[in-house]
Amino acid sequence: MTNNKYLIKPKFNSFSNEKSRILLVSMRELANLVAFCTLYEFEDVLYDTDAVDMVQPLSANDGILRKIYKLAKYLTNSKQLAELLVPANHPYLLEQEYELFFPIFNSPFELFALHSFKNWQQKCKKSVCYIVECWESYLKPSNNYFFEFLKDFDHIFLGTKNCTEAVAKITGRPCTYLPPGIDTLKFSPYPVLPYRSIDVCYLGRRSSVTHKALLEFAQHQPIFYYYDTIKASGTKNAAKQQTFAVNNHQEHRSLLANLIKRSRYFFANRSRVNELNTAKINQEFGSRFFEGAAAGAVMIGEPPTIDEFYKYFDWPDAIIKIPFDSPDIGEIITDLDAQSDRLTKIRKENVVNSLLRHDWVHRLRTIFEAIDVQPSEIMLSREAELKNLANQIHLSDTSLVR
Repeated sequence: MTNNKYLIKPKFNSFSNEKSRILLVSMRELANLVAFCTLYEFEDVLYDTDAVDMVQPLSANDGILRKIYKLAKYLTNSKQLAELLVPANHPYLLEQEYELFFPIFNSPFELFALHSFKNWQQKCKKSVCYIVECWESYLKPSNNYFFEFLKDFDHIFLGTKNCTEAVAKITGRPCTYLPPGIDTLKFSPYPVLPYRSIDVCYLGRRSSVTHKALLEFAQHQPIFYYYDTIKASGTKNAAKQQTFAVNNHQEHRSLLANLIKRSRYFFANRSRVNELNTAKINQEFGSRFFEGAAAGAVMIGEPPTIDEFYKYFDWPDAIIKIPFDSPDIGEIITDLDAQSDRLTKIRKENVVNSLLRHDWVHRLRTIFEAIDVQPSEIMLSREAELKNLANQIHLSDTSLVR
């Protein structure tokens, strides 16, 4: 794997590594919320399977520059003039040519970082952008200047379905839905088969009704119920969202993988399930489903009722459907525990399907095929490794649980 080379000049940060064919832009130095770790895992897989230079913008706060740029764009009605009038924070100048320019963002509000890259259109043969989360509420006319930075891209991918048509219309560029993936090699319980000492694992947004019932169930049964105890950040979303920052995304993903590999049941619900105004109509699904399946847990929860979900989770019992508010969750778990053969099949099918279809390398192939970029030899080797591992599990007698 190549190493990044930074050559600092008086006005620009300059990059030159002739062995690299992809320039990856990552927001990992600026955004460290726990929810973003999944995306940085994707970047790590890309970095490990290709010849990549990774750029990590260092601007701590572009809020003032964004406002100046927005005003300049409004007054001049010209993106080019606004670019010239507003200085970039830590500008980057590309010295070599790349086959692919590939910025990855957590949300459209990070797109202003592209203002710092001054000559990527001249130095990169092809370009693609992946934005993991975009909701209709983000598409206010006042935010359109964000999406103008995407008008020179060959293809745009969104990790949420609801905005693909709107973003394609705003940018004039092809926009395709691409759901999250998973580092299945990290999350797979095979071949180590750790003991599943956690009976029920419930992370992130949760139903207070279901949580209360699980607490009571755990008091009267010899089970280990694992759940978050953090306090919601901020006041605006205090009743809706629990989140926190992490120091090292790789350490967090390893911890999460080890937790779920040791869990018998894992809760997974549709995105923003407790925000009825946000997600009642435009339902989405995030990484929880991919994490639970790849780790071989039996997933329970409320999935979205959209075709896209059943396209990616189309095998029997991929998730045991229960209402978000389930006061009878103890009875549900007790009933499932009596169906050992069914649980064994669920775990195996979850892991095998994840290895064959939901590794991040599968998402990379979708992206590369859309813009006619050939996969690297390391990427092909990873695909072969995933198929081989899935075949071993399929043919084995193991139950993926101890």
